[in-house]
Amino acid sequence: MSPLAVVSGGTRGIGLTFSRRLVKLGHRVVAPYRSDAVAAASAAAELGDAFHPVRLDVADAEAVGAIVELVLAEHGPPTVLVNNAGINVDRPFLEMSTEDWRRVLDTNLSGVFHLTRGFAPAMLAAEGDGVIVNVGATTGIRPRRNGANYCASKAGLLQLTKCLALELAPRIRVNCLIPGMTETDELVTRFRLDDPAARAAVVAEIPRGRIGTTEEIADALEFLVGPASGYLTGQKLIVDGGQFMW
Repeated sequence: MSPLAVVSGGTRGIGLTFSRRLVKLGHRVVAPYRSDAVAAASAAAELGDAFHPVRLDVADAEAVGAIVELVLAEHGPPTVLVNNAGINVDRPFLEMSTEDWRRVLDTNLSGVFHLTRGFAPAMLAAEGDGVIVNVGATTGIRPRRNGANYCASKAGLLQLTKCLALELAPRIRVNCLIPGMTETDELVTRFRLDDPAARAAVVAEIPRGRIGTTEEIADALEFLVGPASGYLTGQKLIVDGGQFMW
């Protein structure tokens, strides 16, 4: 039987490209998604029997536990877990509500905790080694205005990655993949990249002179889940065209 990968948020954007790449590499993919059933159905139609979308809010610990049991019963333990699901709720700090704060931290940071805690025991008990890739953000290192909740969640994810790499070693490697500016519908909307002037201003800050593609981020994922990175754990891999060089 082909190996199993779990990709949270694996039905849209970068996550969908991750799912495509893992299917191409011979994995079966289970893709938890929160709300967009249309995107999930479209991805399933495209990727066929190797792709299994499942509705799940990763912030809900009880729901995650139920889905983990279902996945293990129907598909067995994953060899790859990609914690990709994330949300933005941007507000100036002094206007940020407790719910704005909690919602983002519960999804972007606690969601990784819930999924990893759920799957890691089965991954450790299975034959062969496992790989966990946490998908971070450049704002986990460099702050921005109106995103204290998001920045804090992604900064916490960097430290969680290191803790998991220590505690799950040597059987499971854990690394953090950090995409820079990447051509997705969500990013185009957030940064008004359909405006030539706005796009030019963003591109001017990137030494490679362009915005990245989701395929290039998937190239990095392929490296992190493959044997070429077999001695790499507890690290961050920043794929940003040189924009920040951290």
